[in-house]
Amino acid sequence: MSEPIVFISRNKIKEGKIEEFRKHYQDSIQPIFDGKPNTLAQLGYENEEGTEFTVIRVFPNADALDQQIQGADERSKKTYEYIEPTAIEIFGTPNPATLEKMKKIAGSGIMVSISPSYLGGFIR
Repeated sequence: MSEPIVFISRNKIKEGKIEEFRKHYQDSIQPIFDGKPNTLAQLGYENEEGTEFTVIRVFPNADALDQQIQGADERSKKTYEYIEPTAIEIFGTPNPATLEKMKKIAGSGIMVSISPSYLGGFIR
């Protein structure tokens, strides 16, 4: 059985950009929902101060994470007008190409943490 993957991206919201970012994020949800059918969940949260944004994505397997990442560079260009990534956490074992991409991201100064050992659980 393939193992689920949880991908968490932590970001700093650029000063003065919170309202624009909120609209941008809301506008991005439906295209991802429609275009990435193997993304089981995408949940976005901001902190009380409106200075940090975290998005949590859940995938049924590593291939679905790869599908989500396809086109991410292009999508991120607009998003990075509003936020700066600070950390990425992956729970589960990504495919080798995605793992290499994460190592490159870590080399750019963004904290990357991978917890590959899935012990079990369930997604309803």
